[in-house]
Amino acid sequence: MLDSNRLEGKVALITGAGGAIGAATARLMAARGARIIGVDRDQSSLDALKDDLGDALLATVVADVTDEAAVRGYVEAAKAAAGRIDVFFNNAGIEGPAHPLPDFPLADFQRVIAVNVTGVFLGMKYVIPVMLAGGGGAIINTSSTAGLRGTGGLCAYIASKHAVIGLTRTAADEWAAHGIRVNCVNPGPIESRMMRSIEQGLQPGDNGAVHDAISAANPARRYGLPEEVATMVAFLASDDARYVHGAIHAVDGGRTAV
Repeated sequence: MLDSNRLEGKVALITGAGGAIGAATARLMAARGARIIGVDRDQSSLDALKDDLGDALLATVVADVTDEAAVRGYVEAAKAAAGRIDVFFNNAGIEGPAHPLPDFPLADFQRVIAVNVTGVFLGMKYVIPVMLAGGGGAIINTSSTAGLRGTGGLCAYIASKHAVIGLTRTAADEWAAHGIRVNCVNPGPIESRMMRSIEQGLQPGDNGAVHDAISAANPARRYGLPEEVATMVAFLASDDARYVHGAIHAVDGGRTAV
């Protein structure tokens, strides 16, 4: 029987560590024995993480994941703090505004793609060699159920999350034989700042109605919690997932099943 979901001794690098899912995952991984390096563009959210994690937090880095030098820098900071990277939760992302496609500003489209696609690509570009030198590891990229279906008004976000799945599958094919597992987690609607923003964008002034409609259309009849995504990420980071490569894991209350 497999029973190795603990993360004792592992070093986990988490981008978007100050957000709802990133912080929940950092707390769970720390509770299971991992040491954490947190990356976010917002210093205050990283300060809050310090209060939560205490000595389990080895380092924090303020970085823009779209900037190649900054990505190289946060990977170097992780190496300096711990000497290796065993787990990479490649999680930083933004939602962007909501507009019909012909009205979607190019600058907003490019910004979403830069964070959600280029940021994921750059993270793997610089983490994979570190993992390879250390004998392997686990990468978990954050996509979304938006990577599995379409939603009017969110063309940039939808396109970006589809692209994350392609990057995940490509990296898994390249590195599975070298001891690096690359998988993808696809959250559905999660109680978070990001979903409040999406609701407001889809129906300005009445985001509660959007929340109710999305909940009613979900087989689970509710939004998920950040902690419910964290459990999937922590599993994929663990040795229990040793034969899971290139997989797409929806955590969505059944949203993409119907």
